Amino acid sequence: MSDDMLRLLPWTTPDGKPCYLSAASDHSRLSLLADDVEAAQLDSGEQVLDGARAVLGDTKAGERAVRFALTRATESLEDVLRIAVSRGERIEAGET
Repeated sequence: MSDDMLRLLPWTTPDGKPCYLSAASDHSRLSLLADDVEAAQLDSGEQVLDGARAVLGDTKAGERAVRFALTRATESLEDVLRIAVSRGERIEAGET
């Protein structure tokens, strides 16, 4: 990571604004923490996807179950998209 490159972190401020890290190293404590959070979010997304598929496959699932599954899937998708943007920005920065 270059000195002037900002990394989009996998979390937001309490009011939902993006957080960025300015660091000269991809191996700083905060960078490594962000890597761990990203991995946990991706793992969680896989579990949410499995659960949502199960709910959608259950013809007896009620509205509450479907709404819960959709809410969690939306949250996970938001996390995954933030990770994709962050990683894409870092790939582009590495190409320059």
